[in-house]
Amino acid sequence: MTKDSSKQGLGDPIVVVLTIGFIVAFLGLSLWNMNAVADLISAGFAWTAQYFGSFFQLLLLLTFIIAILTAFSRYGSARIGSIAEPEISTFRWLSMILCTLLAGGGVFFAAGEPLYHYLIPPPASSAPAKTAEAIAPALAQSFMHWGFLAWAVLGSLSAIVLSYSHYVKGKPLQPRTLLYPVVGEKLLKGWLGSVIDACCVIAVVAGTVGPIGFLATQVSYGLSELFGATNGIALQLTILMVLAAVYMISALTGIHKGIQFLSRMNVYLALIIAAIIIIFGPTLFFANSYLQGLGHYINGFFSIATVTAQTAPGWWMQWWTVFFFAWFIGYTPLMAIFVARISKGRTIREMIISVAIIAPLVTTLWFTLLGGSGIYYQSEGLFDLTASLTNFEFDVATLTVAQALPGGKYMAAAILLLTTVFVATTGDSMSYSIAMVGAGHEQPNRWIRLFWGGAMAVMAAVLLNMGSGQIGVLQQFIVITALPVSLIILPTLWTGPQTAKAMWQQQVTLEQQN
Repeated sequence: MTKDSSKQGLGDPIVVVLTIGFIVAFLGLSLWNMNAVADLISAGFAWTAQYFGSFFQLLLLLTFIIAILTAFSRYGSARIGSIAEPEISTFRWLSMILCTLLAGGGVFFAAGEPLYHYLIPPPASSAPAKTAEAIAPALAQSFMHWGFLAWAVLGSLSAIVLSYSHYVKGKPLQPRTLLYPVVGEKLLKGWLGSVIDACCVIAVVAGTVGPIGFLATQVSYGLSELFGATNGIALQLTILMVLAAVYMISALTGIHKGIQFLSRMNVYLALIIAAIIIIFGPTLFFANSYLQGLGHYINGFFSIATVTAQTAPGWWMQWWTVFFFAWFIGYTPLMAIFVARISKGRTIREMIISVAIIAPLVTTLWFTLLGGSGIYYQSEGLFDLTASLTNFEFDVATLTVAQALPGGKYMAAAILLLTTVFVATTGDSMSYSIAMVGAGHEQPNRWIRLFWGGAMAVMAAVLLNMGSGQIGVLQQFIVITALPVSLIILPTLWTGPQTAKAMWQQQVTLEQQN
């Protein structure tokens, strides 16, 4: 693309009006009547989870299966962007994928979720709570929420469709382009396409502001517990300002500088933390738990993935499987844009294997180290997090488990830093992706990136000032936004393989001509 992005303003005016309008309306209504907004969104959240939860599960399951079949077909050898060599080195590429897609949520829930399922066994488990038999099902349930299905929907079939439409057909790098193979050119230039883009941007804003705000409360709580800082709104806003400055500067410098640097820093820090936990922690317990948990996950893959509200408590499905799956669906279009952007020169097979297999396996290992540590120390009587986790106080669980790890408060501080950089990586990559939606190509104006990064930080700050509960309300909103987004990505179940075939045929023809 040669279009001069510096002259584009904030991008599509309809997208700007709808997205900024959403931010202003949500904040304004919250200030006017916080309880009414919370009740309305909670009702929409419950309704969406009840009537579309099973659809979300099926969509993720089919996406994973079809993506894997596509990857290992002959069409998997087609190269994204029609260039012979990858634009970004393998380590940097994998680092960006892991840090952006796993984000702060993976670190935020890694310590607490497996322990929660150990204390309160999930519906697919028949093991008694707090027993050795409950460990594998607890880990397997966490693997299901953060494993193959979650990763596959974020960067496989949708990324293939966007890659082909943008790099081969020259169409804009926007969510509406996902529907181009189905409805054609008209959608790309009409108001409906703008509404589609706006829905996807709103979903990402809702999903990103939540982790940004929760991080501020988590780090503030951690600093007060570890170093005696005064936990309150002043410290939370200071943390938020520092976080926003980091990811906004990173977004300004672009894919090849700031985003890559933060991702590599995160991976190095995570490797150091993992090595310390493995070497100085209960190593044999980790090894046994991981093998048993992974085996339970793979053997019971379909039975765990297809648990519904008919066989599980409605509240459990709403706040666990449906919530997470809807969260990932809401992120999908913009994550797919980001994956397509950084994967030029990679084959479809490389991209899908990395996103849908390698990254989930790394995630399961990380959940075993942090969550397994929580289970081990809970079972040894070092602490009791039953009350905290029953109340979904995951910040308390994360810090408590972190302090019990080798290194004590220093390890806890390192994990807080890791979580911060994870969230910063998500903030900069999503600011970049939102700017690409407005620009329609891969080199958006850097001031647009700065604007969107700042807008999300301001929204988090205002909500924090109202109380962290309102951030939780916004987090629920992503389940509602997942409904229209799911319909946008639904056609990729068949257009993904079709565009992979078209990409492969074109490249084979060019090779034969040369």
